[in-house]
Amino acid sequence: MLSAADRYIARLIAAPLFACLVIAALLLVLDKMRRLFDFVVSEGGPVSVVWRMLANLLPEYLSLGIPIGLLLGILLAFRRIALSSELDAFRAIGQSYGRLLRTPYLYAIALALVNLAIVGYVQPYARYAYEGLRFELRSGALGASIKVGEFTHLGKRMTMRIEKSSNNGRDLSGIFVMGEGKDGKTLAVTAEKGTFLATDDPDTIILRLANGVLVHDAPSFKTPRILSFTGHDLPIDLPKIEAFRNRGGKDRELTIPELARVGNDPRVSKMIRDETRANFHFRLVEVAMMLLLPLLAVALAVPPKRSSSSLGVFLSIVMVVAYHKVNEYAESMGSLGLIDPFYALWLPFLAFAALICWMFYTVAYVPGGQPIGALERSFAKLGTGFRRLLGRFLPGLAGS
Repeated sequence: MLSAADRYIARLIAAPLFACLVIAALLLVLDKMRRLFDFVVSEGGPVSVVWRMLANLLPEYLSLGIPIGLLLGILLAFRRIALSSELDAFRAIGQSYGRLLRTPYLYAIALALVNLAIVGYVQPYARYAYEGLRFELRSGALGASIKVGEFTHLGKRMTMRIEKSSNNGRDLSGIFVMGEGKDGKTLAVTAEKGTFLATDDPDTIILRLANGVLVHDAPSFKTPRILSFTGHDLPIDLPKIEAFRNRGGKDRELTIPELARVGNDPRVSKMIRDETRANFHFRLVEVAMMLLLPLLAVALAVPPKRSSSSLGVFLSIVMVVAYHKVNEYAESMGSLGLIDPFYALWLPFLAFAALICWMFYTVAYVPGGQPIGALERSFAKLGTGFRRLLGRFLPGLAGS
């Protein structure tokens, strides 16, 4: 049963947690959106596929944003009650740091389970769907549009150029088509207008041309044959589209049980076993790290007395991002077989956990303890020196 203090802390954590989660996801989506638009446009695909690709990337972005949101939500909540002296009031009525961590750990456990479901089961399928869309764009399976003013190759033996396009690329005008046969025959067509029509054969479409000229030539013809027409149907054989590979052909496409099975399969090569084991342990330590975030957040949230320094907020983000990069490096080392993936991923985790536990112990159980006290004093001296230097050259600005 949650007390009134627990519910109060839960409300303080909720707002910055979800705000940071949404902002982080939006920033990652906006950064990727521009590159996806460039990729889709360059491949001549429909713009609507961008939203489908972004939707398949969202689980990956959430798996990155959830730990940051959890950390900042707890940190900003405890920083608020520390600066307003509410933390001292809680301590005065017998609420220890361990008791105050009950609500943050409820958040941490719930979000860790959500993140485990995302990285273990949802993200592999979403990543595979994303790669499938990229493949279909490159192969033309999504119905790549004819680019206006450019020569577009339809298969190996036909080239088309148009001046204008409408109705999602189905109605064309100012058309030039050049086709080559295997026996040396060539066909050149110019037409005022044209329309794509479907046929019963999925591998063939009809280009219905209007008001144009057709030039047919072959090695056996003395002169090319020229035909003016008001209407002509030109069949176009669509290129064969290769089937997309099965799931698991690239990194991050296997679920956690599948990674465990492949990593312990003696029939699989050692290189693949190392890669899958490294990815398996990488996902687990990233989720396990979330259980340390409440301790880290509280340790860095409480500034020194008579200070409102925000160094802890900055340092918390640096520590989590740096640890994530260390895990990525350890995963690559383990996948190359240079070190056992288990030790490559879990030894840095144990070192990170030991550092966080020491920082929390210093804040919670050492009287006047401040784990980053030396850094706080150094930054305070640096700030004082900077203000003096600023006051020497810009006295009016420094005074304000």
